[in-house]
Amino acid sequence: MVTRTPPHPPAHGAVTCLRPVPGATLRLFLFHHAGGSHLLYRGWEQLFPADWEVCALDAPGRGRLSGVPLIDDVEDLVTYFARELLPWTDRPFAFFGHSMGSLVAYELTRRLTAEGRTPPVWLGVSACGAAPRSAPGTTAPRARHPLTDEELRDWLRSVGGTPAAVLDDEDAWSHFGPTFRNDFALVDTWRPRADAAPLRVPVSAFGGADDPVVGWQRLAAWEGRTERFLGVDMLDGGHFYLVRHRARLAGRITAAVAAAHLPAPEPRP
Repeated sequence: MVTRTPPHPPAHGAVTCLRPVPGATLRLFLFHHAGGSHLLYRGWEQLFPADWEVCALDAPGRGRLSGVPLIDDVEDLVTYFARELLPWTDRPFAFFGHSMGSLVAYELTRRLTAEGRTPPVWLGVSACGAAPRSAPGTTAPRARHPLTDEELRDWLRSVGGTPAAVLDDEDAWSHFGPTFRNDFALVDTWRPRADAAPLRVPVSAFGGADDPVVGWQRLAAWEGRTERFLGVDMLDGGHFYLVRHRARLAGRITAAVAAAHLPAPEPRP
């Protein structure tokens, strides 16, 4: 039985608790995409079971953390989140990340396991490939962080998800552009360890059927990163398919977390 403890403040450091639930049976942490913030998940708290506490994270340099320097290295960002989440892991919890948020959630899961801390009961990765970009059958995407401003804005327009007001207004771009470039540097320079042991945490992968950045094959590659892969779940749409399908996706996340609690199937003889 989970002990009822006083709720955390609705917002503290990197964590925004979208719906405080004293005595919650599960705490779901949501990790945002490159250039994004916890606002991607605004309203999601109403889509999950009433006994779940839903929390969205902000990397430094955005929202309330605008005065905190940006972090452009995965290991450093994982160190930051591992510290920020320490008081929030007093009950079962799960991770879901979209795009950049997926690889951060994955590396954070690895870090918690390596340090002997309690890992999440489930990890959901969305619109993010697991395989190294040089893997056979994959096409290495062009690095985004060295692009010129105009090239970077054109690329962002091509994948959607960024308001035109940000991309077309010079003042807005001067404010948000450095965050995009920083986060793409983090993603572009991430190199998964070839000798990393598969996670013991169940993993589900999600994606958009028309995503020009990450296709089914790269999502399916997560099977090699876990001892218990729950499969690839595709929805209509592009890289930001989840904006249109947040209710459907929340239902599938809920089902996946439930499946993660089931005993793992016996290996075939």
